[in-house]
Amino acid sequence: MFGFKHVQFDAMTYVMHFKNGQLHREGRGLSFFYFRPNSSIVAIPLGGNDLPFVFKETTSDFQQLTIQGQISYQIDEPQQLADALDFTVNEKGHYKRNDLEKLNQRTINEAQTAVSNLINQMDLSTALKSAAELELELRKGLSESPMVQLLGLKILGVNVLAIRAVPEMARALETETRERLQQQADEAIYERRNFAVEQERRIKESELNTEIAVQEKQKQIVEKKMELEVVQHDNRRQLNEMKMEGNIELEKQRQTLVEQKSINDRKLADTQAYVIDTTLAPYRELDWKLITALTNNPDPRLNLSLAFRELAENASKIGNLNISPELLENLISRQS
Repeated sequence: MFGFKHVQFDAMTYVMHFKNGQLHREGRGLSFFYFRPNSSIVAIPLGGNDLPFVFKETTSDFQQLTIQGQISYQIDEPQQLADALDFTVNEKGHYKRNDLEKLNQRTINEAQTAVSNLINQMDLSTALKSAAELELELRKGLSESPMVQLLGLKILGVNVLAIRAVPEMARALETETRERLQQQADEAIYERRNFAVEQERRIKESELNTEIAVQEKQKQIVEKKMELEVVQHDNRRQLNEMKMEGNIELEKQRQTLVEQKSINDRKLADTQAYVIDTTLAPYRELDWKLITALTNNPDPRLNLSLAFRELAENASKIGNLNISPELLENLISRQS
């Protein structure tokens, strides 16, 4: 009423009350009455702001890139910003001019200026993979920018969300990458096959080496068996020789024994012959008739036999001799 009005701001707004062109009061979250005809109120938001940006740049190989990201900032020096831009509000609390857009655009321009030189020195492939490097360059460029400092801004963070080439070049890069990946896949398949072939070769070589080793072992076994057989044959030969030598020695001893026995038997026979000869010597001169008589054998047949013998010896002197059958029968029956 009568041109007086009450205004109230929240704690995240820095308020500057100008009266008759002079700063009358300032601070955060003020609440006061003012006379509208001679007052001007500036309200600067102090909270953090997230400013998305999209701008285009050209690489060293003359390829166009689209860089998309976000800048987080906060108004740290509201007095400086109030001197640079108009944040005056009307009686309803609405800004008379939209200088917030100017603030955002100047910030984006400073960001683009900060990375422009870096992008211009990169080729397309390198630039597409330089998000982290661009973030560092953006933060550094904005923090050191005279314009940002003049506006009283504090850079809280910078994020590069996407770096894109034009669709045709993106497809070309995709094709190139696809071909390279396909080539790498082919090389991987080739290496895997080579590895499999190499492993197969090693396995075959190992099998051949094993077979050679087995054959060598078998050869050694055969040689050892032959050596053993030779040794056994030599041992048997030596044993047979020893047996033969033993048999020869035994036969020699037997021969010696037989010869000695023959000599002994001969000597014994000579002795016995000498004994018999000596024993019979007295009887050689005796008549057998006398010897027969000395035996004094009572058998009458012996006498008859002697009688027949004398008859036989004197047969030339006997003309006729008659022997009765009864006598012969008697002699024969007694012999039976």
